[in-house]
Amino acid sequence: MQTYQSNGARLLRRSLLSPNTPSAFVWRRNASFFRPLDWIRDKVGPGVKKAPSVQEVQAAKEQARKEGTANLFEDVAESTPSAPSPKKQQEQRVVKGKTVPKPKLDFHKYSTANFKISHRKLNLLARQIAGKPIDYAILQMQFSEKRASSRVMNMLATARDHASRYKKLQEGKLVVAEAWVTKGPRPPKRIEPRGRGHYGTRTHPHSKISVVLKEGKTVEQEKAAARKRKLNRIVSAALVREDKPIRNPSPTWGW
Repeated sequence: MQTYQSNGARLLRRSLLSPNTPSAFVWRRNASFFRPLDWIRDKVGPGVKKAPSVQEVQAAKEQARKEGTANLFEDVAESTPSAPSPKKQQEQRVVKGKTVPKPKLDFHKYSTANFKISHRKLNLLARQIAGKPIDYAILQMQFSEKRASSRVMNMLATARDHASRYKKLQEGKLVVAEAWVTKGPRPPKRIEPRGRGHYGTRTHPHSKISVVLKEGKTVEQEKAAARKRKLNRIVSAALVREDKPIRNPSPTWGW
C-alpha cells in the first residue's frame, strides 16, 4: 500500500514538472485549483488597468474588419457626422461673433402647499394682495386678522427672496402681478354626531394660493404718475391758450 502511494505521488510530481506529458495540459488549465485566492485577486480584485491607446484600438478594429467580426453599429456611427460638443459650439459662436445671450425671466411664480382652508376664505386674501407691491402686500398680511394670513405672509417673503436671488429681479420693484387660489385634494368625509341618534358628514377642504411676481413701478413712481395725471386734468383760464378742451361746459354764460 505504501509503495502504491509513493508511486502515485511520484507520477503526479512528474506530470506537473514535465510539460510534455498529456496530463500537464489539464493541470495548466486548472492551475487556479491550487491557488484560488490569487486567481480571484487577479480577476476580480481592484487594480489600476492600463487603458489601450488609440493606435491599439484602431489596429483591433482593422483586424476585426478583416476577420469579418466587426461591430455594425460602430461602422454606422463612424459614417454619420457627430454633433459638435457644447464647448465647440460656444467657440464657433464666439469666433463668428454671434453670441446668443441667455433669455432673462421677468417673472417669478411661487405658491404655498395645500393646507386646510376653504378656497372661498383664501380667495379673500388673494384679492387683497393682487396688484400691490410686495412690501405692501406683506404689510397687509402682517396686520390681517385672518388665520391664514401668517402662512401667506411667509410665502410672500420667500417668493421675494427667491425672485431677487435666482431670477435677479430688483427687490424694490417687485409687484404681485397675479394671485389666484386653487382647490386641493379633498380628504375623506368624517361623521358628525347629531341629536336624537342622527349623524351628518363633515369635510375639511384643502386649497393653496399662488402668486406671480414681476417688476413694476414703486410706490413713489405710482404717486408721481397720479400727481401728473391730476395736473394734466387742470385747465386754467390764463392768457396762454391751451389746446385742451373745456370739461363740463355750462349751457349758458357764467356770470
